[in-house]
Amino acid sequence: CAVALLVLAAALAVGLALALLPRAPVNRFCTSPNNKTGFLCDDRVTCVPASWVCDRVSNCRNGEDEQEQLCGDLPHSLPGYLVFYCSNPRSWVYADQRCNGMNDCGDCSDESRSLAACPPCGQEWWSCSPVHYEFCSCIPRRLCRDGIQHCLGWSDEFLC
Repeated sequence: CAVALLVLAAALAVGLALALLPRAPVNRFCTSPNNKTGFLCDDRVTCVPASWVCDRVSNCRNGEDEQEQLCGDLPHSLPGYLVFYCSNPRSWVYADQRCNGMNDCGDCSDESRSLAACPPCGQEWWSCSPVHYEFCSCIPRRLCRDGIQHCLGWSDEFLC
């Protein structure tokens, strides 16, 4: 009986010690359905696009994408994989806004091949020097031949 009590006490001690050990941080990096960087919810299935994190809308079942420890001091409280820092050190965008064809940083640093490591324009885009600052080095092909100049040399109207 004494041996059983000792075994029980040892098991309780081991269980308590394991419970008090710091837990390894959960890796929440995932690739969202649009093939961009995302945040993995507690259910380990739902992958929320980076730009939906801390947007005041709970996208995870338990609301972990809006928790204070994650959203309390943006962007510093976010895991590094969710953030892209623009060439202006005080400016940042969510990682899924990098290389999306839009000038989210305001200076095109989130679309530059050097700083953001963006690939060349994809099939749905036309490469040119845009006139409108909404775009940086590519415009959506849907804007080609629409009667409005989007590229400096009018290539979107004559060549695209």
